Amino acid sequence: MTGSIDVRAAEPRLEYVLRLADNALVLGQRLGEWCGKGPALEEEMALVNFALDLVGQARMLLSYAAELEGAGHSEDDLAFLRDGMDFRNLLLVELPNRDFAFTIVRQCLFDLYQCGLYEELQRSGDSRLAEIAAKASKESRYHLQHSAGWFVRLGDGTAESHQRVQAALDRIWRYTGELFETDDVETALVAEGIAADPAVLRSEWDNQLDRILREATITRPADDGMASGGRHGRHTEHLGYMLAEMQFLQRAYPGASW
Repeated sequence: MTGSIDVRAAEPRLEYVLRLADNALVLGQRLGEWCGKGPALEEEMALVNFALDLVGQARMLLSYAAELEGAGHSEDDLAFLRDGMDFRNLLLVELPNRDFAFTIVRQCLFDLYQCGLYEELQRSGDSRLAEIAAKASKESRYHLQHSAGWFVRLGDGTAESHQRVQAALDRIWRYTGELFETDDVETALVAEGIAADPAVLRSEWDNQLDRILREATITRPADDGMASGGRHGRHTEHLGYMLAEMQFLQRAYPGASW
């Protein structure tokens, strides 16, 4: 599209910050889609507030990314003027919401990851990242308390709620492997003390998830046929549709201010 921003040749630190930012932005957009559609008013408000938390995190990270890029772009430019191939989010967060059980399972898996990630990043050698992580960590812990609570409540609830949670986990599981993949970007930044080590995150994520699964009486799927590519710009078709809606106004009226 005309006016698109291409960051495919980004240096490692910028690339890493964009990955964090895009995860928060895309999942925030997905959760925002529950506005007016929640199973109960309280849950609708909770999910939309979590969406606002994630968008707030994305704003902090995109502002930092814009500074690292040094090309005069703003956080809005990076959010609304990049094409899908330039987004660095995990495939997990771009999946459509489907039903409430699916949203809760996806959220719980991601919240477990985010809690561990931001806990580690508070010790980052990058003071800006550590500062953002300290704020985001508090929000992520609250998100996890909510999503894990619903995961257990639905999993160990009625026959139908149990079936829906198990089906959701079975469908989503193939997207969890990407959470802990390591590439040259992360390897270099872990060595510099800037990024969180995926191997450390995986151990804690597994332990906490196994506890939740036991309480929810849900079976952990087999680690077969994992999907990946989102962090390198290879996305599902779902992201394109979501971005077309999210970016429409800025694309239709380039340079407009309000």
